[in-house]
Amino acid sequence: MSTDSEGHRQRLRERFQRSGLSGFHEHEILELLLTYVIPRKDVKPIAKALLNEFGNNIATVLDTPAAALQRVSGIGERAAGLLSLVPRLLDSYQSSRWARQETFSSTQSAVAYLAALLGTERNETFCILALDSQNRLIAVEHVQKGSVNRTAVFPRLVVESCLKHHATAVILAHNHPGGGPHPSTADRQLTSRLKKILGDLDIVVHDHIIIAGPDQYYSFSQNGGLE
Repeated sequence: MSTDSEGHRQRLRERFQRSGLSGFHEHEILELLLTYVIPRKDVKPIAKALLNEFGNNIATVLDTPAAALQRVSGIGERAAGLLSLVPRLLDSYQSSRWARQETFSSTQSAVAYLAALLGTERNETFCILALDSQNRLIAVEHVQKGSVNRTAVFPRLVVESCLKHHATAVILAHNHPGGGPHPSTADRQLTSRLKKILGDLDIVVHDHIIIAGPDQYYSFSQNGGLE
């Protein structure tokens, strides 16, 4: 590797240490990651090739299966494994970080948690936040996963999850990875059905929140959908 390439790698790391990823272009973020698994090689062309191959978007690169990433010249098993690990690592980090939050005091706090939890899911996922009588988080349960735009939720699984964690209240949630946050007719029917079933068990449904991105959500509670 040339002295220029080694200097470029070092400068990327120093920039990150000074100010995080502020000001980084997407190919530079990928370059920075690749410097840790591809030694003694100029990784800029590899980073740009990844973006060109997978939609010029870092999210699509990181969401691509490891086997497909290896089609790009210069990406071996270790590099592909690291890139595929990043979204899953973020999921674990956010779950661990938010597990320290004792209560959900507002819709916004629940939305922030759920955006972190469901934001990297590529398929529609239905989950529950099981709460105690003080609205403290007991557990997060992924009840069901479906296709990119559909999941069939069976009320029995939701009830079993609530009872397993001895929840006295619950926030229902799912994501819309392929579209906007507004609920479908099926979403509305499911919410109404679950509210009645859980209510008969003295489990309060505080909300059903649909996540469609970091800044896009729909709250049934805020929009009168739980009345």
